[in-house]
Amino acid sequence: MHPLHRLDTRLTATAQPQTEDFAALAAQGFRAVINARPDGEDPGQPGSAEMERAARAAGLEYRHLPVRLPALGEADVDAFAAAVAELPGPVLGFCRSGTRVAALWAWTQARAGHADAALGTVQAAGFDLGPVHARIARVG
Repeated sequence: MHPLHRLDTRLTATAQPQTEDFAALAAQGFRAVINARPDGEDPGQPGSAEMERAARAAGLEYRHLPVRLPALGEADVDAFAAAVAELPGPVLGFCRSGTRVAALWAWTQARAGHADAALGTVQAAGFDLGPVHARIARVG
């Protein structure tokens, strides 16, 4: 399993787990997952339907919110914020590396006036937001 990066009390980001990891994640206390990865992004990547079946079999709620980092926009952030608020926590968000989830979370925090703290948390967790970093910094 990939390292887990706790962003706040409700959300943790990680790279895409394997379908067999969901039982262990549920045992760690996660109650829901958000998949921010578009289907077909990489050869051999499990699709959202397969990930959903595995997550639900482990007792986890599931939401698929596919985004592409360079094109990340307000609608993506709105959908992500709503999913985190609606799903039972704690929530595990994943994508290829966890970076998209970290960017979505940081953007939601920036909207609340916490851009510097959120970007610091994301950087400390080892995520490089690239060009999205400056866009998020301007939000706050």
